Formats: sequence, structure tokens, C-alpha cells
Amino acid sequence: MMQNKKPISDYFVPGVRAHLVGIGGVSMCPLAEVLRDKGLVIQGSDMSESETVKHLRSLGIPVAVGHNADNLGDCDLVIRTAAVHDGNPEIAGAVARGIPVYERAQAWGAIMRRYPNALCVAGTHGKTTTTSMCTHIFMAAEADPTVMIGGTLPLLHSGYRVGQGDTIILESCEYCNSFLSFYPTVAVILNVEADHLDFFKDLEDIKRSFRRFAELVPASGKVVVNADNAGARDVARGLDAFTFGLESGAECTAVNLREEKGRPVFDIHVHGEFYAHAELRVYGRHNVSNALAAASAAYVLGLPGEAVEKGLASFTGAGRRFEYKGTFQGAEIYDDYAHHPDELHALLTTAKGLGYRRLIVAFQPHTYSRTAKLFDRFVEELKLADVVVLAEIYAAREQNTLGISSADLVEKVPGSVYCSTLDKTAEAVRRLAGPGDLILTVGAGDIYRVGEKLLAKD
Repeated sequence: MMQNKKPISDYFVPGVRAHLVGIGGVSMCPLAEVLRDKGLVIQGSDMSESETVKHLRSLGIPVAVGHNADNLGDCDLVIRTAAVHDGNPEIAGAVARGIPVYERAQAWGAIMRRYPNALCVAGTHGKTTTTSMCTHIFMAAEADPTVMIGGTLPLLHSGYRVGQGDTIILESCEYCNSFLSFYPTVAVILNVEADHLDFFKDLEDIKRSFRRFAELVPASGKVVVNADNAGARDVARGLDAFTFGLESGAECTAVNLREEKGRPVFDIHVHGEFYAHAELRVYGRHNVSNALAAASAAYVLGLPGEAVEKGLASFTGAGRRFEYKGTFQGAEIYDDYAHHPDELHALLTTAKGLGYRRLIVAFQPHTYSRTAKLFDRFVEELKLADVVVLAEIYAAREQNTLGISSADLVEKVPGSVYCSTLDKTAEAVRRLAGPGDLILTVGAGDIYRVGEKLLAKD
């Protein structure tokens, strides 16, 4: 890859033509719209047709399906998603023609430098929910934030908004060290676990990346860390960090924690003093932790407790985070994005406590490398369900060089069923479902379509 002579910010002027490779992605689509609002001429490409691609076209942004060097046209620069590598024909074509190529994270980093407050939420899991909670809180405070979330938030009817306030809130992903291109003034670290092992060598390598992320925060800013997570504590060792957690000793914690109709209710204390009262509309102990993270970010940025109360009370979940989809044959269908064993554990333990007759999980593993390297953990967590239907692994950015399949998981999870296609997965769930059951479609790929198939036939 050639070295770019100019920072990407030099291109953020009206009339410049930017080509986005992977424009249909969850953070590329909002980037396209934000740059378009700045007056750039935006075009792009993606591997397949999608609702996101249709949406961009409805805005007048041309999107080519399939990657080809001819798609570049007369663009002035190329911005690519982290999943697009140097061998991509459009990237190779741009390099051959001397067109500068930048990473998506570099673009977001350049955008956030214009904001006095840049709140970046990072962690192996919980990022989307916590970023969404932060958005609700800052909207409740009438701070008019700019937001980028890796999922759809009902409050915004999208995954982003462009505000006029002095705060930008971004979900910040560690994959390919993307978040190291950011300029956080407040960095939230929810947890640090082994994941994305197709890029990182091991957990220690991941910790080094998160440490570099934390060190991007200036002396005038603040690192906010989950005191309950060993990996996050390791990353923050020696830093003047603000801590949150459910265990004793954290600066921001939950007091008088109880459940009302299965949902957490608690007081938020900071340094032993009352800050806000929280009545969540989402389930699970993990969401108490996420709420404490969001409240901590609000506290260090000077927001009143009333905004935290109002924001958390209005939060009903982000898209594909225990999202209710409908009722089928007397069973309720929910969908969730969980694709790491820790996420799966939090989701299934919460679901098991909701009082349904049976928990039926249709799970689609995400990427071959993650499935192989965390295989035993996935087996352990899937055993929490009463019935498991395993869809084939969602490849995402990978080729199956490991020769692994969801059928391998079926051999280790008693009573589970393997389905080679989503149609077969839907039919298997159809045969199993009955009144009083909870059906969970789970995974970061297209497993949500199983619920859509069932409801379309109901």
C-alpha cells in the first residue's frame, strides 16, 4: 500500500469525489451520508444488494454491486472498510492509478477532531448497546450530539445522526486496530476478551491494542474502565482511569439493585453519593454494567443525573439486541446479534430467567476463525439452551481454509440440529416451536431472516 501524501481531512471539502468500498456496511453507510452532507460527491460499491444499498441509492448515491476497478471512475480518493484488503480489485486499481486509499476509521477520526468532546465506546462486546444508551442520555440532556452506532437505534431510526452540539459519540471497534485512528477525549473500555483472532495474535496482543487506544486520550480527557473485567483492568493499569462496576471499589456503581417485572432497577452512586436512579427497560445483569458505563461517561462529561435517568428510562434496546420480532405458533421470537461466547452467555442466562417453557436457540456462528478458536467456549454456552438449531457458519470476510462447519458443533452439543441453509433452519424451528416457548435467532450474520421467514408464513 502506498503512503498517502495528504491527511484525509484535506479532502473533506465540497465537490471532492469519494469512492467507498464496502459502502453498505454498518459504519460505512452513515459515513457516506455524513460526507455527503459535507458536500462531497459520494459513490461506492458493495458485494451484494441490501436494504442499505437501496437506501443509499434512494439518496442519489450510486452503488455498484461487485468489486471492479472500473467502479472507481474519476474519484479523488478511496475509503475502505476494515474487511476489504489490499487484494481487492478496487484497492489495487486505485494504487495503480495513484488514487489515495484511506481506512474508514481514518475518516471517522478526521471527523471527530472537530468536536471538543469525542466519546468513544470500545470493548469486545456491549459496544452497540452502551453507545446507544449514551445517545439516549445525551439526547435527553439536549446536547444535540453527532452519533455513529454499529446498528440501528429506534430513537434515531438509523445508526447515526448529525448534530450541531459539541459532542460526538462513536462505537469504536478494535478489529484491525481501527479505533487507533480515533481522537477520543473520553474512552470507555467495557471489557477486553479474546476475539478477532484472525487479526490479533492472542489476548495479550488485544490488550496492547486497547492500551494504545486508552493512551490516545489527552490529559484533559478521561479513560472510563469496567472494574469488573480483568482484561479491562489490565489495560488501564497505571492510568488515572474512572472506574465503574458492580463489585466493590468502583467509583460508579449500582446500589439497591433489584428487579421489577424482570428488569433491573437501581440507584447509581458516584464516589459514594447518589447521582441518578435507573429503571431499565432491557433485561440482564450485563445491561446494568452497560448502563453504569454510559452513566460514567455522562458524569465525566458533566451531564446532570436527571439526563441519565431520563435517557436510560427511554432506552428499549438497539436493533438486533434482544429485539422482539413477533409471535409464532404461540412462541415469542426475539433476535440478537451475539456472536462471541461472552455475549452468548449473557444473552442465554438472561433469557433462561424469563420464565418461558423452553428456550429454543437458532444460532449462526460468525466467521470460521472465531468458531475454530473459541470452539469449546461456544459448545459450553450453547448447552444453556433447551433446544439448539445450528445454521451453517456465516463466512463474512473469510474463506473456509480451516474446514470447519456448524456440524462440528452439533457433535458436541447434545440434542442439537444442524441445518445447511437458512430455509432449513427456519423449517427446523417451525417443527419445534410451541406455545410458551422463547425462540432466539442469534448471530451477527443473516440469521435474523429465520424469524422473518417464520412470521411471513404464520
